[in-house]
Amino acid sequence: MGPQPNTHTTSQRFTPSEDDMSTTTASYSITGMTCAHCVAAVTEEVSRLDGVSAVEVDLNAGGDSRVTVTSTRPLAVEAIRAAVDEAGYTLAS
Repeated sequence: MGPQPNTHTTSQRFTPSEDDMSTTTASYSITGMTCAHCVAAVTEEVSRLDGVSAVEVDLNAGGDSRVTVTSTRPLAVEAIRAAVDEAGYTLAS
């Protein structure tokens, strides 16, 4: 039986095995996140965007959380907003 996930994680990182030489990093504020499940949902949806090579979420329960996205090219804010919405949360203005 493999290791059990830590349900108390407040930050999660997605990094695929491919290492790109040229990357872009951008950070966004998200409202409505309160727990590790929220972090996992946002990480999963944002990591599905084409070109994303890493996603890191810093949870601030009760306030705006921060998601940092590293990608092989700049991503449209609308794409990030759609992924965050799909996860059930709101990209802060």
